[in-house]
Amino acid sequence: MSLTKSLAALTLATSLVACIQKDETPTELRRAIPTADQVKIELPESNARAIGDLAEWYVATRNVTRTFNGGSAWVLVLVHAIVQYPVTSVDNDTYTWGPWSDALDPAEYKLDVVDNLDGTYSYKLSGRSKTEANASFEVVIDGFADPRLGDDKGNGSFTLDFDAGRRVNPIDADADARGTITAGYDLSARHLDLAIDSTDENGAPVMADYEYNRTLDGGGDMVFNVNGDAGGTSAQEQITLRSRWQSNGAGRADARLSGGDLATSAIASECWSTTFRRTYYTDNVNFQPTEGAVADCAFGTADLPPQ
Repeated sequence: MSLTKSLAALTLATSLVACIQKDETPTELRRAIPTADQVKIELPESNARAIGDLAEWYVATRNVTRTFNGGSAWVLVLVHAIVQYPVTSVDNDTYTWGPWSDALDPAEYKLDVVDNLDGTYSYKLSGRSKTEANASFEVVIDGFADPRLGDDKGNGSFTLDFDAGRRVNPIDADADARGTITAGYDLSARHLDLAIDSTDENGAPVMADYEYNRTLDGGGDMVFNVNGDAGGTSAQEQITLRSRWQSNGAGRADARLSGGDLATSAIASECWSTTFRRTYYTDNVNFQPTEGAVADCAFGTADLPPQ
């Protein structure tokens, strides 16, 4: 999934916000949208070694977290950047930035933020194609922010609609990006979750969800579930990856492939050291030989969520 590429197709909006200047934006509204750093998956990583030297499931964990960091960060960077500029117009409790676009852009965008009058805000980033006559604005990002608990303690959610983004701007959109991604965050609980509802290249449904919790000492715990056809018949298999890591980088990942065409579940576990090298591996289907010692694992036992 080229999530970062898909999100980058909309970044033309960020280069145009500088032209939006009229009324001053309320301070509370500017602070309502969290920064990308506040909603970030903290995964220790090292660039000192080649990928082949690293534990395989560490690499998988790193790739998943970097993809979702890029996706959630892009949305928050864009919306947070826009609301720092003076608002274009105000209509009762609705603040609007835009519409705006460059002369050669195939679409124009606007951001509407509604003050819900209870300390929370709802926002919609909408786009309209300039390639079609009389095109209407369509919501690409739909979000909610609750900053009432204070800085670094708020919560909220947003949904990114790739299909709408492609309709608004078919020229720059990634044809491989389909469906929606919904993200929820709770800054005080150091929690982030995402849900993906998409299809594969053949139109078959693919659903995934991701949950991440950051520990007080800087470690982390993530669970990534994907439902889709992994081969054989059209039956859907479920892939679950749970990774846990300490603040020093040492960690463990447990993976399960089940359902669909599989008569029994395949389960594999791998541990890595503070330098991200494999210290232990085992699986129940002899996919690879067992190696290392479980005593060297940062977490001694497998702990996958129930099916």
